[in-house]
Amino acid sequence: MKKSILLLLIILSTFPSFAQENHKAFDSGEWFRFRIHYGVFTASYATLEVKDDMINNTPVHHIVGAGKSTGLLSVFFKVEDYYETYIDKDEVKPYRFIRKINEGGHTKDIEINFDHQQSQALVFNKKHNTKKTFPIKSNVQDMMSSFYYLRNSIKTSSLKKGDEQYVNMFFDNENYRFKLKFLGREVIRTKMGKIACLKFRPYVQADRVFKEEESMTVWVSDDDNRMPVRIKADILVGSIKADLDAFKGLKYPFKIVVN
Repeated sequence: MKKSILLLLIILSTFPSFAQENHKAFDSGEWFRFRIHYGVFTASYATLEVKDDMINNTPVHHIVGAGKSTGLLSVFFKVEDYYETYIDKDEVKPYRFIRKINEGGHTKDIEINFDHQQSQALVFNKKHNTKKTFPIKSNVQDMMSSFYYLRNSIKTSSLKKGDEQYVNMFFDNENYRFKLKFLGREVIRTKMGKIACLKFRPYVQADRVFKEEESMTVWVSDDDNRMPVRIKADILVGSIKADLDAFKGLKYPFKIVVN
């Protein structure tokens, strides 16, 4: 696997807001662990955690994502990925994003500081010791902050099957615009029980990883937490899933479907 083992989680950042809603779906103390697997074979585990922090004298949510290969995969292709984002607690906009990865010897160590007033991002490539400023779009998000922005802003009551929306995202040194399509509601089986979910299709660019533009499906809990439950993607070497394996610190009660 030649991409980040957090890719399936981070791709959630392609989610836009369908409509603004005064709702906070998460808070500090929230923690998720995901099992990433090919069938019964576990390739890796990844975690997402929300902490309290300060940046430039501003209280922020400090979100940390980490993952590493396990078992046989770590022998043949070692992967260690680490992501951080510092986001405003009220507006859920990023102030700083950190990406530090080692994927089979391919390494990156990048820090991005966002200046929303000047509409620019300062990219510090620590590996090559270079700094460069790039223009950013309005309402821009980074890879991780986008998912948390979505969780606060999606208005589930007005979602209709086939709805499509877009979001601006800045990644490494480029601006991207992603499209997301709402596929409907579905109840899926998990190790925690049956969970009612919202089902989405992010449209991603087909390249050497994904088979085609419509190769990914994402399930998010259809409740006030709007937590990621499952991600499935068809890639060039087969089908891979990321399933919610454990959690704690949810802002709202966890619900399962009882027959």
